[in-house]
Amino acid sequence: MESRAELTLRGFVLGAAITLVFTAANVYLGLKVGLTFASSIPAAVISMAALRAFRNATIYENNIVQTIASAAGTLSAIIFVLPGLVMVGWWSGFPFAQSFAICVIGGVLGVMYSVPLRRALVTGSDLPYPEGVAAAEVLKVGSASRAAERNEAGLFALLGGTLASAGFALVVATRLFTGELAGYFRAGGAASGAAFSLSLALVGAGQLIGLTVGVAIFAGLVIAWGIATPILTALHPAAGAAADVATTMWAHQVRFIGAGAIGVAALWSLGRLVRPVVLGVASALAAARCRRQSARDLPRTERDLPIGIVALISAACLVPLTFLLWSFLRGGALASLAGPMTFAAVAYVVVAGFFVAAACGYMAGLIGSSNSPVSGLAILSVIGAALIVLGVGHELAHVATLPMIAYALLVTAVLLCVATISNDNLQDLKTGQLVDATPWRQQVALVLGVVVGALVIPPILDLLNHAYGFGGVSGLPAPQATLISALAKGVIGHLLDWHLIEIGALVGAVIVAADELLRRRNLALPPLAVGLGIYLPISTTAPVVLGAILGWAYNRWSSRQNDTERAKQLGVLVASGLIVGESLFGVVLAGIIVFSGNAAPLALVGDSFAPAGNVIGTIFFIVALGGLFRLCRTLALSPRWR
Repeated sequence: MESRAELTLRGFVLGAAITLVFTAANVYLGLKVGLTFASSIPAAVISMAALRAFRNATIYENNIVQTIASAAGTLSAIIFVLPGLVMVGWWSGFPFAQSFAICVIGGVLGVMYSVPLRRALVTGSDLPYPEGVAAAEVLKVGSASRAAERNEAGLFALLGGTLASAGFALVVATRLFTGELAGYFRAGGAASGAAFSLSLALVGAGQLIGLTVGVAIFAGLVIAWGIATPILTALHPAAGAAADVATTMWAHQVRFIGAGAIGVAALWSLGRLVRPVVLGVASALAAARCRRQSARDLPRTERDLPIGIVALISAACLVPLTFLLWSFLRGGALASLAGPMTFAAVAYVVVAGFFVAAACGYMAGLIGSSNSPVSGLAILSVIGAALIVLGVGHELAHVATLPMIAYALLVTAVLLCVATISNDNLQDLKTGQLVDATPWRQQVALVLGVVVGALVIPPILDLLNHAYGFGGVSGLPAPQATLISALAKGVIGHLLDWHLIEIGALVGAVIVAADELLRRRNLALPPLAVGLGIYLPISTTAPVVLGAILGWAYNRWSSRQNDTERAKQLGVLVASGLIVGESLFGVVLAGIIVFSGNAAPLALVGDSFAPAGNVIGTIFFIVALGGLFRLCRTLALSPRWR
């Protein structure tokens, strides 16, 4: 067998370190805005810059590093469900053993389920895999001539964004800069307003999601704050300040309209993909069987983990999964049904998990893992889990509502790990195929990335919970977890205001129809993004919209340069750095808050300084954005970095 540097100890250590950093950043960002960012490309750039000190470093080793680190953008999606166990009052924190087990079991099952799909959906398929192809191009460019200088430029771009956003967030924590601009008004009985977080991380997230999604989120803002909030506050007049009236109406009514829109949009997004998923997987599997029957000696680039080992690991995962589910039920109100509920949940994870893996793998290849509607699968998963729990334990539904809701969330969390890891795995394996990597080594690397990510997620969640809390006025919004928890309550406890959900469903149907009409003109209005614009706080989504516009403007400038792709890549790296810097500072600040017991431990001034902080913060925010554009321009145009 050919010997070369690929799955190495130093690659694992570097990949694990990057995974720790990007997982922490993704957990914070996901709880704040409901989005996570892909870590493969920035991880590849860091790897190429770090490993160039070793003469025998290879493109294959850099590929393994980005493969391990890709778990940061995928396994961290567990925050879309797991905080719900705290929100519903079942957990007061995040017990490490249980949280770690949920992440590892679901993640490893996701890797194993995707192994037999690789030949069918990667090597034997014409799916585009946009993000996998992009990561492969970055790796190829990094191994070409003048790679050291280009990698150094990429690292400077990433560090520049990181330091800028972390530094700005630090000054905001001192209260010398304001953290948010807001203004509300009343017109007769109606009330509305606008708010904007001075967050460079959210601007970076907006650049990464692109103009199409940014415009859709803006449409959601208009629906929420330009239409729904003024109308509902006029129909239900209330005394008080405009800010209190408007935000209360949004939180208690408008937001559930957004939830209904998200539900319809998610189901429609999945429905549009059912036929291509079924036909694509079936035809690709048939082609793969024909190749296997005619092939005797597989080349290195076609060697997956042996199917016997895959089956053994998958079966082995079911043992701790069964114990996890059973121990969750024993000794409580559902103890008498622990056996049948555990069996039903395990069967649900095993059967639904495979179909989820196939669907997610195909969707990732079709539209990219970042654009794949995993949130729609999460909605379907929690509804399915809640119905199973309710079906088995219907006799105890009135006396054990909370345990049943918590159990449905637990099962959904495991299944979501399977979905998100499968959603990313085949994208990484496509990158490996394009750079001539060894599949089984990448699959081992993915398992290692899952374990490293699972080690860091529980303590970070616990830290953020104790420092900020989830939901409410001052806590991290955790929008996806809030929605998933509300659905579990609605199915099991009948606690949802279905009237508002139905209105939201109608709104979602109108948005879907508008999107379908626009697609005929080669335009789009992604319905899920519109729903998020309604559902998320305006202070969170407004800077995301700004980032999408600025990213579009920067890409237009890049398209006029000699090396267009290089200029665009630098913009992506700066945006990734903006997210990483502020997110990591948020985690560090959370630690300071917890250990000091002070909600504002770095504050240098009091509330009276707020008017001046608004002006100063806005000026420096604009200056920072201008400086970051100048950094990208300098790196893209300077002969030294070409």
